[in-house]
Amino acid sequence: MTAIKHALQRDIFTPNDERLLSIVNVCKAGKKKKNCFLCATVTTERPVQVKVVKVKKSDKGDFYKRQIAWALRDLAVVDAKDAIKENPEFDLHFEKIYKWVASSTAEKNAFISCIWKLNQRYLRKKIDFVNVSSQLLEESVPSGENQSVTGGDEEVVDEYQELNAREEQDIEIMMEGCEYAISNAEAFAEKLSRELQVLDGANIQSIMASEKQVNILMKLLDEALKEVDQIELKLSSYEEMLQSVKEQMDQISESNHLIHLSNTNNVKLLSEIEFLVNHMDLAKGHIKALQEGDLASSRGIEACTNAADALLQCMNVALRPGHDLLLAVKQQQQRFSDLRELFARRLASHLNNVFVQQGHDQSSTLAQHSVELTLPNHHPFHRDLLRYAKLMEWLKSTDYGKYEGLTKNYMDYLSRLYEREIKDFFEVAKIKMTGTTKESKKFGLHGSSGKLTGSTSSLNKLSVQSSGNRRSQSSSLLDMGNMSASDLDVADRTKFDKAEAEDLDGGTLSRQHNCGTPLPVSSEKDMIRQMMIKIFRCIEPELNNLIALGDKIDSFNSLYMLVKMSHHVWTAQNVDPASFLSTTLGNVLVTVKRNFDKCISNQIRQMEEVKISKKSKVGILPFVAEFEEFAGLAESIFKNAERRGDLDKAYTKLIRGVFVNVEKVANESQKTPRDVVMMENFHHIFATLSRLKISCLEAEKKEAKQKYTDHLQSYVIYSLGQPLEKLNHFFEGVEARVAQGIREEEVSYQLAFNKQELRKVIKEYPGKEVKKGLDNLYKKVDKHLCEEENLLQVVWHSMQDEFIRQYKHFEGLIARCYPGSGVTMEFTIQDILDYCSSIAQSH
Repeated sequence: MTAIKHALQRDIFTPNDERLLSIVNVCKAGKKKKNCFLCATVTTERPVQVKVVKVKKSDKGDFYKRQIAWALRDLAVVDAKDAIKENPEFDLHFEKIYKWVASSTAEKNAFISCIWKLNQRYLRKKIDFVNVSSQLLEESVPSGENQSVTGGDEEVVDEYQELNAREEQDIEIMMEGCEYAISNAEAFAEKLSRELQVLDGANIQSIMASEKQVNILMKLLDEALKEVDQIELKLSSYEEMLQSVKEQMDQISESNHLIHLSNTNNVKLLSEIEFLVNHMDLAKGHIKALQEGDLASSRGIEACTNAADALLQCMNVALRPGHDLLLAVKQQQQRFSDLRELFARRLASHLNNVFVQQGHDQSSTLAQHSVELTLPNHHPFHRDLLRYAKLMEWLKSTDYGKYEGLTKNYMDYLSRLYEREIKDFFEVAKIKMTGTTKESKKFGLHGSSGKLTGSTSSLNKLSVQSSGNRRSQSSSLLDMGNMSASDLDVADRTKFDKAEAEDLDGGTLSRQHNCGTPLPVSSEKDMIRQMMIKIFRCIEPELNNLIALGDKIDSFNSLYMLVKMSHHVWTAQNVDPASFLSTTLGNVLVTVKRNFDKCISNQIRQMEEVKISKKSKVGILPFVAEFEEFAGLAESIFKNAERRGDLDKAYTKLIRGVFVNVEKVANESQKTPRDVVMMENFHHIFATLSRLKISCLEAEKKEAKQKYTDHLQSYVIYSLGQPLEKLNHFFEGVEARVAQGIREEEVSYQLAFNKQELRKVIKEYPGKEVKKGLDNLYKKVDKHLCEEENLLQVVWHSMQDEFIRQYKHFEGLIARCYPGSGVTMEFTIQDILDYCSSIAQSH
């Protein structure tokens, strides 16, 4: 093992300026035996670093190599496994646990002992040695500088100690002075021994020669001791004096501390008193304002508001710990509470009186506003209430019970006022909707006060009557005394639109009522909405009654109402979708939309119920004219309206109903031919859609034109028939022979169709007879067609063209089947044109 130590020291540790102190041959526990060495080393330079180094042989086995090193300070535990029995196993706990098996227990113990000594000498952090015999662990480490870590470095490294550079140089000089130092070591050692003896003798003689100086030195030391004794005596006396001074200084220090403590306490006490005085002292002026302040004048309200704010600040001041235990603070807080209660009662009582007065004392009446149909202006009352806004906020934060009661009283009195005004307002609106002074007298508008007497009962007696005009089967009219159904024309509807517009813009729905408080924040919106609902609870029923009346007067009024109400809802929702106004108008809009849908459904139902007289011609059907009226009115009303989509849907339903029921009536008609009914009504529909240019009905417009064209052609062909009947039969026979295979130029050889037979038939239709037949045809068409649509000339011109077509067809057959015969008709195309023109002008 010694040889291995020397080799490791020389090859591995000396180049790294390290000294090898202990070594143990180990292998890892539980694995195949691959031996290595654990070495305990220290550096030769300061500060000293202690390490545990793992060394193993190279794979070739001819030299050792350093594998891993751990700093001893990172070693936490050394576990020897058994402190009594010999056991070669031990564990070292670094960042992880390393388990080792030593080649012998002695090597393990020597290595652990070295680690313990190095820990004691160099490390402040002590390693925990577990299961280690106490005999291996020394009580302390020698403190001498020249002693080694283990009680002598020579002992640790087997009495081996490497020479330093200076020692090597001295030995080399010595050996150079002796020629046989290397060849004869014994003679060289003997020479060194003799020289050492000579040196020892010289040293002894030198010591004996210095005895006199030693005696002198000892004498000086005795004198110095005497001087030291005297100094000690003086120091003792000084210490006694300083002791008395110290006691006096301690007394002074204690006195100063008490004075400082007293000053500190006084400053803190003054600070507390100033805090309480500054934050809990209410000015006399504020107290007087709270007790006696005038709540009716602006100056008094301002003084009371400032005083109330000051009181609230005093009551809400954040007291410091212990303040609430002071009697003066308790008394002041009680005084503030009494002032608050007193002022809250005064404020609530005064505002209640204001609410009562505003609820009953209304100098303006609705009669003064009946011309423009607006509610009385309450701005002066609102302005008076706004002065109390801050006081209401104060009352809300200090006494919510009184605030809540006051709010309830406010809503109660104001709801009565608004209910009275709103009902009067809507009664006047109803009168305006029904029209003229004649109606006003009928419904009992008497005097200048504007009160409606008996109007409600009169309005409720309105009944829907059927009219004998073209709208009798498609709309509902009012029987209003001497006013006939025909009196309710476009002007009346315009009047209704104006009355309704004034009603909706009359101040009730276009603005929300200001309740004397600042504009609500988001957290207060629900409360404000509830207040609005209670104050204006009659608005929605009154609006619904008004809408019901308008619908009862004329179902077409629902168009005006839908447009107006949609606009107001859209405007209100842009401001606040969840506001009282938005909600109320939204609910009313649902009713209006329902009336509008009902109006459309009624028109379709009335189309289906139309009955045609069997004794008179049909003409333009009532519901076709009614659709024209509806569409014209709707287009003027819904121009740039928000609910255009509702109208387009209604158009689609109505036009399909018109188409279906026109065909139904045409099929049932007995007096008027089916083609005439279809032709006239679809011509009217096409003209209406072309004039109004309704984009959603473009397809229906094309369909109406097609139906009109088809039935015009069908009627012309059917009515014209065969004006030259015998001639027509003759040529039908000719065409039959040609169809059988006879050549056209050979038809004249047929006995029944020779030239003589042709001349005989032609002679039966002279020009005079033709004109007479056309004149009878014109009279027949005139009886079928109605004057409203003015299609007689169109139909007559189409018949003229059809007759000329037949004439040309006959001429062609004569030219092809009887060439060179010289046979011609007894009248020409020009004669036909003259006949038709003459007949049209004569009628």
